Amino acid sequence: MNDGKPTGSKPRWWSRPTPRGDGSAAEETYDLAPPEAPVQGEPVVPGAPVSPQASAPGAQDVPVPGASEGSGQGESPYSLAQGEPVEDESAYRLAPPAPAEPAPAPPAPAAPVDEPAQEPVHDPAGAEDVAAPRRPLHAPDPYGTPPYGGPGPWAPAPPVQRPAPPAGAVPPQGAYPAPEAPYAAPEAPVPYPAPEGVPPVPPSSQWVQYDPWGAAGQPLSTAGVPQKRKPRRGALVLGAVVLALVAGGIGGGVGAYVERTGTTRVDLPQAGKGPTGRAPDSVAGIAASALPGVVTLHVSGESESGTGTGFVLDNAGHILTNNHVVQPAGSSGDISVTFSGGETARATVVGRDSGYDLAVVRVTGVSGLKPLPLGNSDNVQVGDPVVAIGAPFDLSNTVTSGIISAKERPITAGGEKGDGSDVSYVDALQTDAPINPGNSGGPLLDSRAHVVGINSAIRAAGNSDSGGQGGSIGLGFAIPVNQGKRVAEELINTGRATHPVIGVTLDMKFTGDGARVGAKAADGKPSVTPGGPGATAGIKPEDVITKVDGQRVHSAEELIVKIRSHRPGDRLELTLKRGGQEQRLTLTLGSATS
Repeated sequence: MNDGKPTGSKPRWWSRPTPRGDGSAAEETYDLAPPEAPVQGEPVVPGAPVSPQASAPGAQDVPVPGASEGSGQGESPYSLAQGEPVEDESAYRLAPPAPAEPAPAPPAPAAPVDEPAQEPVHDPAGAEDVAAPRRPLHAPDPYGTPPYGGPGPWAPAPPVQRPAPPAGAVPPQGAYPAPEAPYAAPEAPVPYPAPEGVPPVPPSSQWVQYDPWGAAGQPLSTAGVPQKRKPRRGALVLGAVVLALVAGGIGGGVGAYVERTGTTRVDLPQAGKGPTGRAPDSVAGIAASALPGVVTLHVSGESESGTGTGFVLDNAGHILTNNHVVQPAGSSGDISVTFSGGETARATVVGRDSGYDLAVVRVTGVSGLKPLPLGNSDNVQVGDPVVAIGAPFDLSNTVTSGIISAKERPITAGGEKGDGSDVSYVDALQTDAPINPGNSGGPLLDSRAHVVGINSAIRAAGNSDSGGQGGSIGLGFAIPVNQGKRVAEELINTGRATHPVIGVTLDMKFTGDGARVGAKAADGKPSVTPGGPGATAGIKPEDVITKVDGQRVHSAEELIVKIRSHRPGDRLELTLKRGGQEQRLTLTLGSATS
């Protein structure tokens, strides 16, 4: 530190200014004197005072600037005498002090001016023989600092004291408070009155002990006041992390225990029990009444298998279904019947007819059968509600509902053989109740749970042929139960079904409106059978039949469907065109076996 110190050249002790009477400073030059010869019998001690008699003539006292008489501080009790130099500098001795005389205090010295020091003159020729001089323990100090030189112009600065900062605060650097002595201590500040309910702050020392010359990095301390330690943020963060981990572990364990033991219970609102009965004419009522009489058939043969539906006709175990359902069994296949309650039984074919697409099978050894009542398909009106029950895609006891979309819809199904022997002609009931593969042979029920039709065919999306294996698009067709009843009775009684015929061969390639009688039969025989119903009524080859009982027909297929919807022996009124003229004929239907 250089607080209060001049930065210029430092004056030597031998060139200090001497105050003059006019207050100005004059320079004096001093020469080093050789030491006196030691007195006989008196030892010479280095650093001890020498008697005045032994000092060299011309010795002068050297005043010390800034020294006051009797103060004992800042002056040297010795002065150097001027004399001849010797070869060894250690032979010099200090002269005893001159008698002290009171003198007024000198004025403040002016700024010292450095001058070149005068070198002592050595005269080896004139030097007298003296006792061997002793070398001082320390070399001369060129800067004149005590204790081996004269007192310097600057003394160490007194300790600096700073006012005590508030508790927990660090005093600002560079501030220098007033020293304790010799100045008066500052007045203690008057504290503000403490608010009510707040405990008083204990008094602390106002001054902090601070040593500017002490070791660097020495912390400030307040006497009697303990230093407040800084909080350890690392420990707090670590503690918080540990606490969070422990809490998370405990919470996870509790949650797992609750989930495992089911301590938390959730109760959802739910309606109470209501009446289980349904109106008989509702879908639920119809299904509850009809399901016990509906069965699922699983058929397997030598090369193919299939699934279909049927319903019980009587207590003897007769079941009505479609011909195409049992056809895969052939003459040696297996037919298994599953009832709605899950009971199963083996069945045998009683009779089947491909023209009507109907068949009857029978189960034996089964009790508790519930036959379904048969309705009258002639009483059905378009728009009447209907319910279909079956096993679509082998899903037993499936219930769907819809309405009657149309009546007397002529459709043909089958024809896979290519010779027309397996083609069925149906004057069907059309319904929008969903019917899918597996529903074939199942009942179509009216609102009284009476059978009004036998589900037989569907028109599938992207399929031009009815009876395809696609899904339902709301175009289902059922054989009217009146036709089914007659065919079933014939199959049960005789094992065969009779077909009504008119005794003519139709031209199936005719594209005009109506059904045209062919010129000849396929085998070259006449197109009108001699003695048959048509020949008796007066029908001739190439006549075009346009109406049956007043209803228009547009093709040969429609004429067949209309005839098949009647029994053999029924009388029909036909309208035909011959040579551009329209004629009416009455015809009695004949019979043919399949």
